[in-house]
Amino acid sequence: MKPVPHATSLRRAPVQRRSAERLTRILDACADLLDEVGYDGLSTRAVAQRAGVPIGSVYRFFGNKRAMADALAQRNLERYTERVTARLAAAEGDGWRTAMDAVLDEYLAMKRTAPGFSLVDFGNQIPVGSRYSEPNTRVADRLTDLLSGYLGRTPDDDLRRTFLIAVETADTLVHLAFRVFPDGDERIIEETRELLRAYLARVLD
Repeated sequence: MKPVPHATSLRRAPVQRRSAERLTRILDACADLLDEVGYDGLSTRAVAQRAGVPIGSVYRFFGNKRAMADALAQRNLERYTERVTARLAAAEGDGWRTAMDAVLDEYLAMKRTAPGFSLVDFGNQIPVGSRYSEPNTRVADRLTDLLSGYLGRTPDDDLRRTFLIAVETADTLVHLAFRVFPDGDERIIEETRELLRAYLARVLD
C-alpha cells in the first residue's frame, strides 16, 4: 500500500510574497462563502469580490471553483497536520491513546471552528481528483507518516492499512455525530473514541 502522492490544484504556485498573500485571501474568501452560500452557490466572481482581488487573479491560480475547493481541502490538511504535530510534541511519550485523542480532538476542533470545513474538510464532501487520491487515503497516509515516529513503528503496509480503516471509520461516525447535532453529538463522539481504541489496541498494544 503505497502512500498517495501530494495533490495540488494550483495552476501556478505563488513565488512572491504578495502573490502568496493574495492566494491566502482567495482561499479565506472561498471558505467564508462556503459557509454562507454553500458549494452550489459559490462562484469565482464572488470569491474575487470577497477577497478584494481582480477575477483574473483567481483564474491565475484556479481553473474553476472545484479546484479552489480542492486547494482549500489541501490547506485544511496542512493546518490539521500542524495542529496534531504540536499536540504530539507536547505529549511525547504518553502513548498511542493520547496520540489518538489528539488526532480526533483536532479534527473535531476544526470541524467546529474552521470556516468552510463543514463542507470541504479534507475533500470528503466535495470529492476531487482520481480514485487514487481519495481524501481519506491522503489523511491516513499523512497520519501514518506522522504517528509512526511518535509510536516508534515502521510505516509499513500493515500500519497504513490500520490507520486507513481507522480514518474511514472515524470519518463516517463523526459525520453522523454532526448530522444528529449541529456541534457534534457527544455520545456518538465518545462511542467513536471507544471504538477506535478497541480497534487500534489490537495492533498498537
